[in-house]
Amino acid sequence: MSTNSTRPEEKGFFEKVADAIESLWEGTKDKAEDIKEAAEDKFDDVKEAVTAKKPAVKRKVTAAKRTVSNKAADATTQAKATAVKVKEAADKKVKAAKTKAKEETEKAKKAAEDVKAKADKKVKTVTAKARAETAAAKKAAAKTTKNKTTTAGKKTAAAH
Repeated sequence: MSTNSTRPEEKGFFEKVADAIESLWEGTKDKAEDIKEAAEDKFDDVKEAVTAKKPAVKRKVTAAKRTVSNKAADATTQAKATAVKVKEAADKKVKAAKTKAKEETEKAKKAAEDVKAKADKKVKTVTAKARAETAAAKKAAAKTTKNKTTTAGKKTAAAH
């Protein structure tokens, strides 16, 4: 008979923990990339809106030109400020996600270490118990063998 199981092998605790950590990390990285792309898209949209707002003025009075250029500069400044705010917010979210992923990883590692320590302790206990039982069984077997040898010797001596 074969001792190999026909069932597929189940993942151990540590493989499950590693998979969980990997999925958390991948999700965090994907989310950070999405946030970054959204911030870049928003910056481009704001930039296009500001560019569209600039009127094409060809011949106007110098004062009107100054007013238009000042308004365009203000709009550009506001667009840049908005883009900076959006980028800062995205960076904060990315940092928070990374921090959370690190915390989750540390928790998982600590839990894995605790489980490993408990398993090691249990293995030591079982090994010690098995050694004690083996020693007792050896003593009993030796005693039984000694008794049988003695009895067989007496029977042989009586037969001669």
